[in-house]
Amino acid sequence: MEPIYVFGHRNPDTDSVVSAMAYAALKNALGEGNYVPARLGHVNDETAFLLERFGFEAPLLLRTVRTQVHDIDFDRPPLLSAQVPISYAWEALQQNDGISALPVTDEDGHLYGMVTAGGIAEQDMASISHPVVEDVPVFNLLSALEGRIINNDEDVFDTLSGEVVVALPGPQDPLRGMGAGCIVICGEQREVIDTALERGASCVILCQTNLAESYRGRSSATCLIATPCDAYRAARMLYQAVPVSRVAQTEKLVYFHLDDYIDDVRDTVLQSRYRSYPILDADGKVQGTLSRYHLLRPRRKRVVLVDHNEKGQSVSGLEQADIVAIIDHHRLADVQTGNPVFMRNEPVGSTTTIVATMYQEHGLMPSPKLAGLMAAAILSDTVLFKSPTCTGRDRRIAERLARIAAIDLDTLGRELFSVGKSTDKPAAELLKTDFKEFHIGGHPLGIGQVTCLNTGDMLQRLPELLEAMGKLGEERGYDMVMLMLTDVLREGTELIFHGDPDVIRNAFGVDVQDHHVFLPHVVSRKKQIVPALALLWG
Repeated sequence: MEPIYVFGHRNPDTDSVVSAMAYAALKNALGEGNYVPARLGHVNDETAFLLERFGFEAPLLLRTVRTQVHDIDFDRPPLLSAQVPISYAWEALQQNDGISALPVTDEDGHLYGMVTAGGIAEQDMASISHPVVEDVPVFNLLSALEGRIINNDEDVFDTLSGEVVVALPGPQDPLRGMGAGCIVICGEQREVIDTALERGASCVILCQTNLAESYRGRSSATCLIATPCDAYRAARMLYQAVPVSRVAQTEKLVYFHLDDYIDDVRDTVLQSRYRSYPILDADGKVQGTLSRYHLLRPRRKRVVLVDHNEKGQSVSGLEQADIVAIIDHHRLADVQTGNPVFMRNEPVGSTTTIVATMYQEHGLMPSPKLAGLMAAAILSDTVLFKSPTCTGRDRRIAERLARIAAIDLDTLGRELFSVGKSTDKPAAELLKTDFKEFHIGGHPLGIGQVTCLNTGDMLQRLPELLEAMGKLGEERGYDMVMLMLTDVLREGTELIFHGDPDVIRNAFGVDVQDHHVFLPHVVSRKKQIVPALALLWG
């Protein structure tokens, strides 16, 4: 079953990670598909602490959802060993209608070459003007001719080589000009057989003749083969007993890997002349073949967005994916879908609250450890229920989850906001702990947020933080970069900014000094900071 990836926004916070995990667990428990929780960045210290606290591994790190080779329904034709005869390869091509080429592999399954019907036909035509074979394995030849060796058992033959002479009855000597080492094909012609033996033929193929019994058990340097095939068929099958490795293309091969992106594959295919391309896994083993028509309508990855619905905050390559659902508690933004999708957007303080409500609606109870993790996510996103985005439902759901997990919310909250806020981290890392990008009234900006119990230590690093904010703004072309140091005890935010001070003065009605200002009762980025800027910039 193909996976459906569930993930939150870039630079994920606890709510983003936990809501993805909880929603995937809910859908899997209901048997509605193979939902895989993922994340779009490294987990922050708070989230890492909570995952370890409740016994979970971090979700899959997803860097892009661009369509890759393993997402398409490529062909899976039979893989041929380099030693199989050409006749077997031809039959395999005929039995797999629509397959223009077959991969040839070595003993370990690695790509050796590609064989096509055209390549086989070319070899067959060449045998008319140049009737010579080299080192044909005897096992291959016996299989192709349905024949048997009639020499003495002590005579051993591994491979056969030589010019092919078809000695059919006629007015002239059928062996005229024959030298030693030839392969002679004949019928009920004792004189021809004896002459070929005398001249040192490498092999005599006796077709549809009772004379084979009179030569049975003879010890000779010439390989004697009896076959029920007529001379014409024996001659053709002799060339087709050659190993397929002799006619396979082995140079200038164009191949792709399962993780290659379809955009890149398409560009390569348009610049080449082949009709079929081998596909390899990470170990270089052949998994199938890809043709041009596979690129027309490739199967896209299926995804669920949680805790965001803005393209700038989502995964790379989102335009190439099929969004099947959106679960969020933010404003509606610019994500577009090609088809109707399930969408649930509610004005609550945490996306995890919405997911927990869905558990309740389906009559399903999360496990104690998942319930504890979900309660912690609600505490984190509502800043211990002090955020203006917090609702009575957030509190009720968190308390219910806490009862399931047998934990105390006050104790968990103190643990939550006292861990992982190390002031020793590099300024750039602190800035990106919980960072989101916005476009408001034509103004691009980035806002990071760090929630802690004491902002004093952070403010001591103000010059370093401003330098990091300036570099980030220059790299990404932001008009302004902000860092919210949300103080749980003071119930407000120390807002550090890099940009025009008049924007802060006019948006929040405060006096500004030294690129920072304390905003009492401001703890929410989406409901207090962004709306104020939107009102200013229209």
